[in-house]
Amino acid sequence: MKTKIAENIKFYRKQLGLTQGELAEKLCGKKSLISNYENGYSTPDIYTLCRLAEVFDVSLDDLVEWSND
Repeated sequence: MKTKIAENIKFYRKQLGLTQGELAEKLCGKKSLISNYENGYSTPDIYTLCRLAEVFDVSLDDLVEWSND
């Protein structure tokens, strides 16, 4: 199983019309952090995942979205 967190972060960010920098500001982080999440170089911790779900107004399940690929 793998997660689609990276794809979903990018999708939901674009749905809100936010740049990576703007999303990073909402998370009190750096633009490079969002880039790393979206490119799959790193995965957000549970606190950050919860904060992202809140910013995107989606459930944590929707944000994480597992697949059997």
